[in-house]
Amino acid sequence: MDHAIDRLHQAVLAAREGEAAGSRTAKLLAEGMAKMAKKVAEEAVEVGLDAVRGDREQVIRESADLMYNLVVLWTEAGIAPEDVWAEMLRREQLYGIAEKLAKPKPATPKPATPKPSAAAS
Repeated sequence: MDHAIDRLHQAVLAAREGEAAGSRTAKLLAEGMAKMAKKVAEEAVEVGLDAVRGDREQVIRESADLMYNLVVLWTEAGIAPEDVWAEMLRREQLYGIAEKLAKPKPATPKPATPKPSAAAS
């Protein structure tokens, strides 16, 4: 598949192997997973804020930044775009749409049932 995300992933892999020393990508990879995760979070917030403001063009630009940072994070985590596409396909096959799955609810303890007292008998 020749998709922009796949080409970006290949470029990030090349930067990780030192083929793009001094690039923004190489610098981000050198800063580690915590910095990559922070960048993903920052870009996601910017996309949301621009969407609320109704700034379509800025949502597009910030979405591209988000996708870039997400692909860098995926690469560092050993995830290829096709891994994500496979998960989306799995969800689509299960639910008819590649939607976000509900998170399991934590088990809640049942309230204690009061024991009848001897005086009530």
